Amino acid sequence: MYKLPSDANESLVAVKNGIWVFGSASWLFGICDRTIATLSDGWLSAIDLMQLFTAAAFFVAWMFLKPNNKF
Repeated sequence: MYKLPSDANESLVAVKNGIWVFGSASWLFGICDRTIATLSDGWLSAIDLMQLFTAAAFFVAWMFLKPNNKF
């Protein structure tokens, strides 16, 4: 298999980690947004709760996609 040069390899790892961190922050923002929207109107509807749990499930799945630094 073709091996990337060391600096290109490090750049690719940095890009992967940057995308993962940005995605993590985005999912956390989405969960906070859904939580505030669910609790702000004083009613707990099933749709609001399903949206919150779906966002939380996607966030947990995103955590398992954390890139490793090995190639």
